Amino acid sequence: MERTNLLRTPLHKFHVEHGGKMVDFAGWEMPILYSAPGAGIIAEHIQCRTSGGLFDVSHMGRVAIKGRHARRLLERVCTRRISDMQTGQCRYSLACNEQGGVHDDIIVYRMDDDDFLVVVNASNRAKMLAHFEKVRTSGDLVCKIEDRTESTAMVAIQGPKVMDLISKMSREIPTLKRYRFAVKNLVFLKIIVSRTGYTGEDGVEVILPANMVGMALGMILKDAGLDKEGGLIRPCGLGARDSLRLEAGMPLYGHELGEDINALACGVDFAIALDKDTAELGEPFIGQEALKRTRDAGGPPRKMVGLALEGKRTARQGMKVKLGGAGGGREVGIVSSACLSPTLGFPIAMAFIDKDACAEDTAIEVDTGKDSVIPGKVAKLPFYNPTRGK
Repeated sequence: MERTNLLRTPLHKFHVEHGGKMVDFAGWEMPILYSAPGAGIIAEHIQCRTSGGLFDVSHMGRVAIKGRHARRLLERVCTRRISDMQTGQCRYSLACNEQGGVHDDIIVYRMDDDDFLVVVNASNRAKMLAHFEKVRTSGDLVCKIEDRTESTAMVAIQGPKVMDLISKMSREIPTLKRYRFAVKNLVFLKIIVSRTGYTGEDGVEVILPANMVGMALGMILKDAGLDKEGGLIRPCGLGARDSLRLEAGMPLYGHELGEDINALACGVDFAIALDKDTAELGEPFIGQEALKRTRDAGGPPRKMVGLALEGKRTARQGMKVKLGGAGGGREVGIVSSACLSPTLGFPIAMAFIDKDACAEDTAIEVDTGKDSVIPGKVAKLPFYNPTRGK
């Protein structure tokens, strides 16, 4: 029976035509993988690592915040500075609760002086809209908050050959630095092209009006061999997107990030400016005082690390991590994400581990809960970086 209660992205027809296996993801009907020849999670993962993959990320929330106090609102919400962003710049940030836990991780686009676009996680869209509105009203801030998620589409094109393809269509986009974007005119409508992504590979993410998706895909992919086996760019589902981000050591909300997970434990300290209250704006972000107390007390008891595991068995979120080797067995952490790495050929995981057991190459064991363990060691993140290979 057809699932009519799920939201559909503007690319839904595209997914069906290309054999997408559709699943419920955060209330959206999304492709977990494709059933066409040469597809599947592992094949799609390798396609992105070696050539290029097209991902529908239209389920991600897109919220416009503009007006006289837009910067003040975002300074209050974001753990990173906003006022020193340049027009055309993106910035990754966390949004915390008062206790220093993570409401969401977001990307802020500065469109103009007082005009911003914020990309939030699909599962947190309603929560973040309410959060933005609460900050606006409690601070008596003058700005407009507009949810543009369902009126726009967003696609990610990622992989080592992507920028060569794009250079045939645009001279400007390949010259963009990481976390920069350009606004381009396509016929009579504008699209936003940013040099961002969630796979560890180079590439772009494109935001465009929902009714322009068909035309845009035709123009972007006409020379990419999308419908051919071995084509330069091929569609990839959420399954490959997850294994790609795990290899790249990127945290995921609900796994490495959450309301009850201290922001200083998540491995993204670069995105937390604990001196924001001394900056020009002079206003701390929500949760800053709680995080300062955590820092002053020596930091969180556990930190996020990578685990390189032996054999072919994959760990699972929630499995306990214990010290391995002689005299081991003490519980020191918990797995947050795991998969069998298609690129590396062995199981990998991300986990929260006690500070005294976080050193690289520390022997550990993952308790499967079935009277067996998976041996391994603490590993440096990211597991894979295209600039240095495996």
